[in-house]
Amino acid sequence: MSKPLRKRRDITNIPSESPSTSSVGNVSSSNFNDPSSDVELYAKEVLNALLKDSLPPTPNNFSLYFDRILEDKSETLRKQIKSILQLEENSNDETTIELENTLKQGFVSVKNILTVSAGLYKNMALMSKILVKRKDELQNKETSNVLSVVNALETDLTKLDDILKKQIDNLKTLYEQTATIVKNVENETIFDNKYGIYNKRYLLSKITQEIQLIKEFKHHSSLIMIELSRELIQDKSNERALSLMTRTIARLLLKTSRRSDIVAHYGNGVFCMLLKHTDTESSIKAAQRLVELVHNSNFFLADKEIELSVSIGVTPVSITLTTEEIVVNALKAMEKAYKNPDISYALISNE
Repeated sequence: MSKPLRKRRDITNIPSESPSTSSVGNVSSSNFNDPSSDVELYAKEVLNALLKDSLPPTPNNFSLYFDRILEDKSETLRKQIKSILQLEENSNDETTIELENTLKQGFVSVKNILTVSAGLYKNMALMSKILVKRKDELQNKETSNVLSVVNALETDLTKLDDILKKQIDNLKTLYEQTATIVKNVENETIFDNKYGIYNKRYLLSKITQEIQLIKEFKHHSSLIMIELSRELIQDKSNERALSLMTRTIARLLLKTSRRSDIVAHYGNGVFCMLLKHTDTESSIKAAQRLVELVHNSNFFLADKEIELSVSIGVTPVSITLTTEEIVVNALKAMEKAYKNPDISYALISNE
């Protein structure tokens, strides 16, 4: 008979200071000769929280709790730890993103080669037409010596033209093969080049993965969907300004997110954040912070200041729903927020 599961503590209620490490949250750098002492104490607190909640101290769980508990610590400690994390940041996802960018740059180079080659072929064809024209002119003047030279040149040019055609055909075949390879790679990519965040495919895979983790460990996670104000989107008078505003939203999402959060572009300027180990109440607070951050962000177009606004949908990641149903709930919540002018965010629970 299996043992009953121990009741877990909601990590959103973890106090900012634990009895055994009460000084870690508000310690000043002058209290320790070695700055790593603060980090060591904090790491012990994170480990104790994991064990208390009956979660295995795996690297993934430790990382999630590490980020979550850090939000309640002093600004000094947060800066100290983040500076250390930045020095050692080197995830597999970043390596994959770098590889994707390299492959896409290679595809662009191949495309440029084909463009140049096509231009060369057109110029050679034009040269042939010019020679034919000049030959006709010389025939009319009955200059046989000059004509023989032109005939020889025409023969040479015809041979060169045949060679170029074969090379162009070979290059076209290589280009098509490369395009197929790159297209296959793109179908497996996880990164959105335009906004510098993850793409829809990666987001959906992570939501699916998170559902399985919640089934196993019984924690809470949430999904929020964000869209730039449709009044701004519908104004097509300045496409460049719209693109800049949308990119600004993407940057703000990265700025307000934790390392464990998944920030992704869902499509058509709609963004998502998968908030791991975050219950509904905490996800609403995250939405409130994001709304405030957007409103406080000045965006200038020429001499005109544009006030940015967003609509945000919040929904829990539920084990009773599929990935697609969870996404639909987030979209419905975002639509609900848009239709109500008095709110910037809305919640839709499990349906």
